Amino acid sequence: MNISIWIATGLLAVVALGGGISKTFIPQTKLAAQRGGEWARAVSPGFIKAIGIAELLAAAGLILPAVLDIAPIMVAVTATCWVALMIGAMITHGRLGQIALVAVNAVYLAVAVFVAWGRFALEPFTG
Repeated sequence: MNISIWIATGLLAVVALGGGISKTFIPQTKLAAQRGGEWARAVSPGFIKAIGIAELLAAAGLILPAVLDIAPIMVAVTATCWVALMIGAMITHGRLGQIALVAVNAVYLAVAVFVAWGRFALEPFTG
């Protein structure tokens, strides 16, 4: 089970890293012009960058605490925070009628729930 949780955690970290890089470094106009980026038209550039930075921190928070053995409980906490982020993303995309993106976010949410449950209950890191 530990290997399954690590794989899911790694995949989630890659998703967070990709989203974080795009939201942090791609200009708002370019992001809003992409398919699925329509939500970016209605928010400030600072808000987009804040979400991007949160996603970059999530990528780090999913991996580094366990690898460095410094507060490894933060892996489960980060996965729980990712659940909240995905709920917000699902609401946003749902309001825009982007059902396919809602489904993608639901998959990411399910993976995050698995990681959180796995690290809180199934295979917690113990010192």
